[in-house]
Amino acid sequence: MHRHPLGNGRRLALLGAIVAVVGSILPWYGLGGEEGQLTALTLTAFDGSGILAFFAGLGTLALIALPYASGERPVGIDRGLAFGVLAVIALVGVVLWIPLGGILEAPEGLLPNRAYGFWITALGAIMLARAAYEISLEPPRR
Repeated sequence: MHRHPLGNGRRLALLGAIVAVVGSILPWYGLGGEEGQLTALTLTAFDGSGILAFFAGLGTLALIALPYASGERPVGIDRGLAFGVLAVIALVGVVLWIPLGGILEAPEGLLPNRAYGFWITALGAIMLARAAYEISLEPPRR
């Protein structure tokens, strides 16, 4: 069986997808919970549109693994456009998550020391976008 090479764009997509999936599990918003404050309010990606970033990360992982599962023939969906669509979905999921409910009334819950999952997932989505650009510059596989 012929082994497909994993180019730099796909390596970056793999790393970005892992970062986005891990960041989706971590807290995206944290407020209170310290002494003299109300009970802690912690939100994750699954409490809003951030779940799109999680699914885009999983889709990217599946898209990277697809040529290895298909055998000798190249797969038509393994192109920069497919990676770009998944990157846009991840970015939209991160950006649309911000106006959720009363978050804008207390933006200190989005600080990096309280909402590190949000910032990690945003970094992963940006990495996916860069990877899609690099994959689109590669010649088509034969």
